Amino acid sequence: MKIEHLAIWAKDLEMVKEFYIKYFGMKCNEKYTNTKKNFTSYFLSFEEGATRIEIMNRPEIKELAGKHAVSYGLTHFSISLGSKHKVDELTEKLRNDGYNIVGEPRTTGDGYYESVIEDCEGNWVEITE
Repeated sequence: MKIEHLAIWAKDLEMVKEFYIKYFGMKCNEKYTNTKKNFTSYFLSFEEGATRIEIMNRPEIKELAGKHAVSYGLTHFSISLGSKHKVDELTEKLRNDGYNIVGEPRTTGDGYYESVIEDCEGNWVEITE
């Protein structure tokens, strides 16, 4: 078994797509549109690995009320970069580009070297070595 993909509702589909392409080098398929359901989506994928991210939009989707990570459910997902240096480098690039760093680069109690950032729509992404 494996996780095939994660899905994220996006307010601005094009902005989210460009974020993951720019900062994580992801590839993108052609936009899927279902006019009957007023639904659009993209699948983003890495050169290596089989897990994809689906970003989706429907105008009637509502924003989450309250602060991030204060309720049950998915709180973050993790993208492995392959080295501590790459974690530090990308964290600084995102900081310099104005993105919120939720957790500074560090080695956690369970042995991961990671930082946590908010993407362009506030989703938490753990960046690991």
